[in-house]
Amino acid sequence: MMTNVFDGQVAGFVSPPEITGIGVAFDPVPSQMSDDVGLIVESSGSTGRPKRLEISLAALMASADASAKFLGGHGQWLLALPANYIAGANVLFRSVVADTQPVIQNTRVPFSAEGFLNSVSLMRGSKRYTSLVPAQLDRLAAHADIESNDNAVILALQSFDAILIGGQLPNHGTVESLRSRGVKLVESYGMAETSGGCVYDGQALEGVNLEIIDGKVAVSGPMLANGVGEKFLSSDLGEIVNGRLRIIGRADRVIVSGGKKVSLDDVEAKVLAHEGVTEVIAVALDSKWGQSVGLVLAAREGFDEANLQRILLGAAKPIAVQRVDQAPRLISGKPDYQAARALLAD
Repeated sequence: MMTNVFDGQVAGFVSPPEITGIGVAFDPVPSQMSDDVGLIVESSGSTGRPKRLEISLAALMASADASAKFLGGHGQWLLALPANYIAGANVLFRSVVADTQPVIQNTRVPFSAEGFLNSVSLMRGSKRYTSLVPAQLDRLAAHADIESNDNAVILALQSFDAILIGGQLPNHGTVESLRSRGVKLVESYGMAETSGGCVYDGQALEGVNLEIIDGKVAVSGPMLANGVGEKFLSSDLGEIVNGRLRIIGRADRVIVSGGKKVSLDDVEAKVLAHEGVTEVIAVALDSKWGQSVGLVLAAREGFDEANLQRILLGAAKPIAVQRVDQAPRLISGKPDYQAARALLAD
């Protein structure tokens, strides 16, 4: 896919069905595009309709080099994410840059600990990396016996020199628990417009400049996608404290209920922090208060929904709760908010 890009011949356009466990499927390259395009990917579409973005080879290289410098060098990658989104495409691109063979996990079937372990067993690189979304990490953590030092999942996670976690805010309880067992997790912040992760563990990668404009995170640097300008203003609310970026939530995920602002991301974080909850998606529902919180959640047996009334107070209290075995997600692994609203409407 990327070799031709290096030769300056053609861009790779990866789209579903993206990974079969054998190879990558390609769509024809669009007839109209810039000469410097190295890759065309889709945005995640978690909060709206996905859009296709053109990324230059120079931007991809800047991102790959900055990532490798932070992580301590290039290595072998495990692809456990769809390749038609930037996080998965970056795994393939960085493998080409490193001249290593990536291990490709079949993403056309639901992510599982067994599939992950099988893929890890195929890795041979002296340095090993992978990129996961929080839902995948939570699923692996659920299979990890914290009391056992020879648990296969823990050993597999410990074998990586770094595991990038991105796509949305992670469950910090899961992150801290796994880090305490020696799992090297790196919280990644970025999006397709920034050629993927451009901030690791709150630190801007080399060449990345961060600003807070009207409470929102703005990014500039050589890794920006074509057409976004010299500075990309995200929809993410954040702050920079002691030189580190802290993401608070998304500006488009704040509702007004009864005249009070409620962050749906904050609601999710509070519910996830409660023991017994494994997944949660908070969405805005129309109500007599203007908008109110609706929850789609997965929880272990025995979880009492009455606990939500103690966790969430005032305007944050949900007016509807739908229990599910697994929260609906897009192929990228991000929450499917439209599907969540549909579940609550039933």
